[in-house]
Amino acid sequence: MPVGTLGLVKSLDARDLDALGARITLANAYHLMLRPGHAEIAALGGVHRFAGLGNAILTDSGGYQVFSLAERRQVSDRGVIFQSHLDGRRIDLTPEYLVAVQEALEPDIAMVLDVCPPAKAPRDEVASAVARTTDWAKRCLAARTRADIAWFGIVQGALYEDLRAEHAEAIGSMPFDGIAIGGVSVGEDPDDIGHIVQHTAVQCPDDKPRYLMGVGTPVDLVRSVAAGIDMFDCVLPTRNARNGQLFTSRGRITIKNAAHRSSDAPIDPDCPCYTCRHVSRAFLRHLYVAGEITYHRLATLHNLTYYLGLLDRLRKEIEADQFEQNAWLARLKEADGR
Repeated sequence: MPVGTLGLVKSLDARDLDALGARITLANAYHLMLRPGHAEIAALGGVHRFAGLGNAILTDSGGYQVFSLAERRQVSDRGVIFQSHLDGRRIDLTPEYLVAVQEALEPDIAMVLDVCPPAKAPRDEVASAVARTTDWAKRCLAARTRADIAWFGIVQGALYEDLRAEHAEAIGSMPFDGIAIGGVSVGEDPDDIGHIVQHTAVQCPDDKPRYLMGVGTPVDLVRSVAAGIDMFDCVLPTRNARNGQLFTSRGRITIKNAAHRSSDAPIDPDCPCYTCRHVSRAFLRHLYVAGEITYHRLATLHNLTYYLGLLDRLRKEIEADQFEQNAWLARLKEADGR
């Protein structure tokens, strides 16, 4: 899922997403609740109409954003009280209030409020986060008033295998439409990410989609698909594009490097995106160095084409019973020279 935190992917519009084949995007309920406000969006017809999107939308609860405000929040069993990072006003965020917020936004999929502990938090802190997330998940389910929004529960547990397994069983036993694995890619080593995702995914129900939140690199995606993950979101392709890093079938490139200054070659000769069909590396580098906003759009189109194309190829190989994780990992590592 391309990440459109405020309703739309930065530098793109709905036509771009349709052309890319992005069938679902992610928006953030926390950010939309603070600005312009969920009531305002509801009055304008919901987040689809507000953003002009015809594809599906998943709203993240913003739990990660809330818990990153370490000095501005107070957590209790009731919920989280925090100060808005925009204007300092006090927000009393409970599981029930979050349900009301997301029902006002009218996404296709909504995420429950969870506690996201740091990757290497002490065991007692992680166990407390797991217990609180379980209780909040139950309260979110009880607070629903609409049947047209799918709700996903979130499994936490940091790097503790037993806590992950217990929480996957608890969340998996509830009547959610899908199960997400949260608290990953928040400071762990790449090998730890792969291990905990594989361990947790097999504990989740087979008859519900499994969603890995906030991950990751192409290697992370291949490993996670092999572990049984069905859905992903990550800011990596769009954020890295804006910062000058582009993903290609022949490895990552940094567009500001002098080697691209006089290159008439496309970013990736094997890529079908608009940028690769019409723009040279030299021109793209020129736009980046000059700080032109058009660079953001062209680079974002390319990186999302790469990511969506990668997942499409993996899906087709799985359907044809031809997916080989090790072969993919070898190709990706060789392309990046690692």
